[in-house]
Amino acid sequence: MSIGNRVLKRQRQVDASVVEAFAALPVAVVSDSMSRVFAGGSNLRPMHREGALAGVALTVRTRPGDNLMLHKAIDMAEPGDVIVCDAGGDTTNALMGELMLAYAVKKGVAGFVLNGALRDLDGFRETNLPTFAAGVTHRGPYKNGPGEINTPISLGGMVIEPGDLIIGDSDGMLCVPYNDAETVLKAAQAKQAAEEKQMAAIHAGENDRSWVDAALTSTGCEFE
Repeated sequence: MSIGNRVLKRQRQVDASVVEAFAALPVAVVSDSMSRVFAGGSNLRPMHREGALAGVALTVRTRPGDNLMLHKAIDMAEPGDVIVCDAGGDTTNALMGELMLAYAVKKGVAGFVLNGALRDLDGFRETNLPTFAAGVTHRGPYKNGPGEINTPISLGGMVIEPGDLIIGDSDGMLCVPYNDAETVLKAAQAKQAAEEKQMAAIHAGENDRSWVDAALTSTGCEFE
């Protein structure tokens, strides 16, 4: 099989129950539970109106401005898939527009992450399918290839493998590796519970702020 021009089958994927559990958690909480060192890049911004993204990664690698493999990925997609496309971050040409969006919705695709541009922004906002992209342009794509489907890709240094968990909200998107999903879920749920408890203490006027002075003192900070 020719590297750089191949379509593979996904070999494993996170369970639907795991996807559902992560969908209830803020991305920032999950990110904190992964030591705050993983991110797909702050340039990938929501193009839909509102709502969270959660689903199973179907990965695409394509050359900038070409969407032939992205078309094939939508054909292959299963309900609940998030199609994650690395097009090098180039925004000269759009990777998709409202026609591909409508087809993806019909297929049950859970959302898109495009390291590239899209067009027909109004259609994305109206449809409100969770979609993250690096930009918007009216210039359309080419359909010549090459590319790859269901091979590891990287967005902003964050590696994404087929079947990994993809989540996103207004703070950005994040990949949770397949092998770590259960562990991260438990940590994120515990952190969310702790933050809810802290928020309640703030509203009640009972928030303990002693940690601030303690942290400053540990740095050698002097006070008057």
